[in-house]
Amino acid sequence: MTDALQELLDTFEMLDSWEERYRHLIELGRKLPVMPESEHSEENKVRGCMSQVWMAGEIEGSPARLNLRGDSDAHIVKGLIALILALTNGRTPQEVLDTDIADAFTRLGLESHLSMNRRNGFYAMVERIKSMAAAAV
Repeated sequence: MTDALQELLDTFEMLDSWEERYRHLIELGRKLPVMPESEHSEENKVRGCMSQVWMAGEIEGSPARLNLRGDSDAHIVKGLIALILALTNGRTPQEVLDTDIADAFTRLGLESHLSMNRRNGFYAMVERIKSMAAAAV
């Protein structure tokens, strides 16, 4: 388990209700770095999401690591982007491929507290990042 996942699990465990967890998720989304408007393009748009979602990134450094950015027009979705980036950003492509984000999603309790559309969108974002990592391996 990564430190990022353990930190998320610890935080979610401390919050008493799902209302508080949703607020925390929204707060995580508010802390995302601003994604440049130029990256809000069709090329970076994530298909399969009900909300508008954009994800972009590149592989940088030695060893190669993913440098990822994301944005959405929906507060909860921005929080989900922040969760995904906490688990993947700055990691090597192989580390990203080895990360079981679906398991993290379930362990955080999100599987049973988000609508089917939000879950589908979440997994579409995960697939986008995993595809970027696979292309770099």
